Amino acid sequence: MNCYEKFAHIYDKLINEDIDYGKWALKILDLCCTFNVEFKNYLDLACGTGNMTEKIAPHFQNSWAVDLSNEMLSEADKKLRNRGLKTNLICEDISNLKLNRQFDLITCCLDSTNYLLKEENLENYFEGVFSHLNPNGIFVFDINSYYKITSILGNNTYTYDEGELTYIWENYLQDEIVDMYLTFFVKYKDIYRRFDEHHRERAYRCNTIEKFLKNCKLSVLGKLDNYQTDSITDISERIVYVVKKYK
Repeated sequence: MNCYEKFAHIYDKLINEDIDYGKWALKILDLCCTFNVEFKNYLDLACGTGNMTEKIAPHFQNSWAVDLSNEMLSEADKKLRNRGLKTNLICEDISNLKLNRQFDLITCCLDSTNYLLKEENLENYFEGVFSHLNPNGIFVFDINSYYKITSILGNNTYTYDEGELTYIWENYLQDEIVDMYLTFFVKYKDIYRRFDEHHRERAYRCNTIEKFLKNCKLSVLGKLDNYQTDSITDISERIVYVVKKYK
């Protein structure tokens, strides 16, 4: 699977049309105030090109960001340097965290948790968060809901055409896993270049997520609908979890 390699340099152009990172960051920072989080050490998991890191890191004394893709981290490094932000960027699997420190806030945004296809990896991920979270810190992450993956993304095809960038996005759902095949045509000078990406996400029901959180001694403080309200419904598409360690 070839995730986010050639895609990295056009990622922001696509994602910023749909995601308001500024609004998400304000909600997360508000949650930090609500739960009396110390604004000292921040960790952004599956940080991608650093969009969330860029918004939240200025509010903390120290910041770290982790991603599995060197290409995405390269884009993040350029972005954060341009903002004058000193962030520790680390290439690491979020289901095998070994940072040897603890954090007051940990985030993992934009359905990166759904990329963990095996329950064993999901549990390892939550165990890693537990060991890296300060006793009074919070962990904020979101998932594409079971409804969204099975009823909206699954077995559907989407297209996008913006002149210099065109893509075809074909999805195939089987056994609660959606395979997403993306074909991009990007214009360079007078020619279009093609590249392909293959992504996979697993549909997790809330009771499965919450079972593994509990197994890893993480307590759910609240659930939000797409970083907005706490009124989760059967057709919520993005579910945001706010958790902390059991005391």
